[in-house]
Amino acid sequence: MKKMKYKNIKIYLISGLILFITYVCFSSQKPLKPDEADLQAIKLLIFDEKWDEALTRLDEFLKRYPSSPLKPQALFMRARSLAQLPGRTEEALMAYENYLQIKPGSISLTEEAELAIINLAGDLVAQGKKEYAPKIESRLLSPNKVVRYYAAFKLSYLKEKSLAEKSIPVLKEIISQEKDAELRDRAKIALLRVSPRELSELEEKNRAEKPLVLKIKVEKKGKKEPEVYISIPWTLADLALRSIPEKEKERLRQQGYDIERLKRDLSQAGGQIIEIRDEDTIIKIWLERE
Repeated sequence: MKKMKYKNIKIYLISGLILFITYVCFSSQKPLKPDEADLQAIKLLIFDEKWDEALTRLDEFLKRYPSSPLKPQALFMRARSLAQLPGRTEEALMAYENYLQIKPGSISLTEEAELAIINLAGDLVAQGKKEYAPKIESRLLSPNKVVRYYAAFKLSYLKEKSLAEKSIPVLKEIISQEKDAELRDRAKIALLRVSPRELSELEEKNRAEKPLVLKIKVEKKGKKEPEVYISIPWTLADLALRSIPEKEKERLRQQGYDIERLKRDLSQAGGQIIEIRDEDTIIKIWLERE
């Protein structure tokens, strides 16, 4: 009996504690201000993709609360709603620009607005409205890398060559400096679309700038794996070869190994492999850029 009473007391205590915590949590929440409540309701409309209704409510919100601290959010949501409605592309672009003009504090929403402007301007240019091209071109100079890259990619798709070619400097920047391999590949495809010649020249330049490496591989006949594999920067290898005393070079020449000729052959081979063979060993020597 005592055990049952003790058990019931525990249940009451736990239930009471839960009720107390619930009361404290809910009572500590401040009631929403009118502008907060209105914007919360509009967010639900946007979540449900009711763009027309959301736009109407947002216009009412901006008239009713012109000084609300939530105004930047409302302006961004208004631009987004317009962008989703057919035939409102130009209005949407202007709405995003209005949002940026108030210098909003949100870095992520600012970036999203910049990307949206590029996208909308690209759609308008594709419709023949070339006056919107500067909206994309100006963002090629953006300090934000994401915005700058996106502007270049968007321009590269435009049919008018003179506009598409303005993307070339940033595309070359991506190919030469970007660490992300996927972005570099996308930039190469975009540059190939805009100017195959520029891509070819850039790749040739990049190959020329890569350091030469001397490769030496010693293989035994009948074995899959090499016995020796050496990779040395050519500048160091050349220095080492030049430092060999003349007496040693002469001795090697007598044995059939002319160092100077080998260096000359490697330089002229253009990546081709020089092989030295005997009965059971193959020595492969070549230069390549890494």
